[in-house]
Amino acid sequence: MTDTLPPVRGRLTADRPLSDLTWLRVGGPADLFFQPADLDDLRDFLRALPAGQPVFPMGVGSNLIVRDGGIRAVVIRLGRGFNGISIEGTRVTAGAAALDAHVAKRAAQAGVDLTFLRTIPGSIGGAVRMNAGCYGSYVADHLIEARAVTRDGALVTLTPAELKLAYRQSALPEGWVLTEAVFEGAPGDPRALEARMAAQLKKRDESQPSKDRTAGSTFRNPAGFSSTGRADDTHELKAWKVIDEAGLRGATRGGAQMSPKHSNFLVNTGGATAADLEGLGEEVRKKVFQHSGIALHWEIMRVGEPAAS
Repeated sequence: MTDTLPPVRGRLTADRPLSDLTWLRVGGPADLFFQPADLDDLRDFLRALPAGQPVFPMGVGSNLIVRDGGIRAVVIRLGRGFNGISIEGTRVTAGAAALDAHVAKRAAQAGVDLTFLRTIPGSIGGAVRMNAGCYGSYVADHLIEARAVTRDGALVTLTPAELKLAYRQSALPEGWVLTEAVFEGAPGDPRALEARMAAQLKKRDESQPSKDRTAGSTFRNPAGFSSTGRADDTHELKAWKVIDEAGLRGATRGGAQMSPKHSNFLVNTGGATAADLEGLGEEVRKKVFQHSGIALHWEIMRVGEPAAS
């Protein structure tokens, strides 16, 4: 299969299993899996790839369920050539493969406040794509611009307005690959920023199953879909609360469980399939709607096809 594709300097693999690349440790293979060596390698590959070939950019798999039948696409995962972090004044430029936590720590060391990124699982590309946020701050509040490679290999620079960043979503076109982002943070004392992040980590570990196999929050909060930071942008109604009220904390299906510690976290307790995890999530959505009339929306991205029956 790879014989008919463009030559690359990175690594191109057919039928690459994806389960070891997702935090939930589930998922079938990608038809093709490409790890570009650098930006030019990525651009050349996409430019030469047949126009009808689907492309799926994948980060570190922290907020993702890959279904058991795998993905009928070229999965692109950025690596070392895309994880640089540089800081000039209060502006931080980070490659899309840089981990959110690493960016927060490097920024804090330089006296720049991007502490909201510290407890967000995943990499910068995913954070921009999903307008990730925590503790009242979102990517949209700090992003100056992002760079991406289009499906036909062009390099473009995108503003937050062009990305249309909203609650846990953006308008990034399908098949485009984010490569870099520039953030602006407020100046701060490095020791105070480090202390704030340590407190955030402590709070997270006390309230969330951070040692288990999860993919972060399973469902979006059912209220407060805006990320404007306005006074009326409230998040009073939490997904975990309506799940609890429907009696679903600790609910199980196969090896999947809604965490007893935090009921909006879907956990692979060991041996779960993607079908177990997605099936339990859909069961929770159904029962919450029956109980309260509230429709929960997935925050975890689910991609690929079910296993053949």
